[in-house]
Amino acid sequence: MILVRNLRLEVGEELSALGPKCAKKLRVPESDILDLRPVKRSLDARKKNDIHYVCSVSLTLRRGEERALKNGAEPYAPPVYEIPRVQSEERPVVVGFGPAGMFAALLLARAGARPLVLERGQEVSKRRQAVEAFRGGGALDPESNVQFGEGGAGTFSDGKLNTGTHDRRMFWVLQEFAAHGAPESVTFDAKPHIGTDILVDVVQSIRREIIALGGEVCFETKLSGLEIENGALRAVTVTRRGGTETILCRRLILAIGHSARDSFEMLHALKIPMERKPFSMGVRIEHRQTMIDEAQYGRARGALPPADYSLNVHLPDGTSAYTFCMCPGGQVFAAASETGGVVTNGMSYSGRDGENANAALLVTLHTEDFPGEGVLAGMAWQRDIERAAFRYTGSYRAPAQLVGDFLELRPSTGPRSVTPSYAPGVVWGDLRQVLPARITDVLQNAIPALGQKLRGFDAPDAVLTGPETRSSSPVRILRDETLQSAVRGIYPCGEGAGYAGGITSAAVDGLRCAEAVLRALIEKET
Repeated sequence: MILVRNLRLEVGEELSALGPKCAKKLRVPESDILDLRPVKRSLDARKKNDIHYVCSVSLTLRRGEERALKNGAEPYAPPVYEIPRVQSEERPVVVGFGPAGMFAALLLARAGARPLVLERGQEVSKRRQAVEAFRGGGALDPESNVQFGEGGAGTFSDGKLNTGTHDRRMFWVLQEFAAHGAPESVTFDAKPHIGTDILVDVVQSIRREIIALGGEVCFETKLSGLEIENGALRAVTVTRRGGTETILCRRLILAIGHSARDSFEMLHALKIPMERKPFSMGVRIEHRQTMIDEAQYGRARGALPPADYSLNVHLPDGTSAYTFCMCPGGQVFAAASETGGVVTNGMSYSGRDGENANAALLVTLHTEDFPGEGVLAGMAWQRDIERAAFRYTGSYRAPAQLVGDFLELRPSTGPRSVTPSYAPGVVWGDLRQVLPARITDVLQNAIPALGQKLRGFDAPDAVLTGPETRSSSPVRILRDETLQSAVRGIYPCGEGAGYAGGITSAAVDGLRCAEAVLRALIEKET
């Protein structure tokens, strides 16, 4: 098998055009090309008068491979992810069914370990009803919402799968997403995304496979305690159907997510080693998608995908800000998980066809910035800001302000060219009444600086909606080289434990923790 790089594909050209292009580059008949598969596709928009895709493909040749290697091809071996088999009677437990817990459970099930998954929220179809009811002005369900439930926080997001990690496990994660219903393009696009409308089906498909392989997934089942004996885990306590029960457990993958504050408090009370961790907070910024398209492409996008961006700035005083979780054609989403607090996030559907673009605009916060003491000080700060927003609006509506008004230090009274997409609605006013000066002072300087990097980013009509407090976990649950806590048998995992940031990196960490559990089970067998 060989790899061919740097094949040009025009905007609007089908992938099938890669065959003739590849044959021409290698100087072989197209009929000699067998099993051609895209490996990578990225959009090159550096020159606005020459926007095109750059592709790499893998293929086998009927003959003439040696000559092809002289004409620019490279030897290629597709990555392989080997899954061991275990026959242990010991059944590992996975807490949390977000990306980390889901992929940990999938690997354990494939290996024959019959995992037991405990998820505090509802299965995704019921969860979706709860989320939509809340967005429509209904009550918040603290146990089943944008943060908690099947698929985790990533289910109600843009479904972005790009990540800074180059871990070898990443290809398997993308392949499994595609095998369970995501578009095949997620396996080769440089910026793969799925979309909430497709993700809800993908996570159900993964759950069905886990169950078919002997695993069990228990919804509306909340971890409420741990039994520890001689420095090792002995059992877990769970609450479900209004009652409490104890489940014997020697190996627990703890993939609780970054918003499981009551779980953090329970772990801290049990003296599970944890530490404060830097994280970021800020707002969502919302523009018309057509404006972002014109800024990035120099024209209306036509057949091009809705444009995105990723920006950052380091200010002279040492502070910094950046954009995160950019959602082309998306919506600002209500993401509260605690009664009496307002939280914003971003999401989009697979078509990314909404009128607005939005992104988190975040300020980097260090542990010395936290106003309180103790391991959970960052978490308490998040909660204080979310409650301040609720008090300001008197409801789960979010405080909003125009960029121009924010920069001129005056409250806003209504929208102009950008209509906020946040449901159940916004209350116009002054974000400085909600966010601390440590955040607003940085945003005051960062927004104009980012406007120098992306034309129109600092447009006066752009909308700031806040607060965005849940970008990552404010704590790290410590683990050693075996990926276990100091309490043996506990494997802190994913975003909530402080070891990932996004769907793919969380899934990869889930695989790493599942591998560690499997190694321990295999050692026990021998």
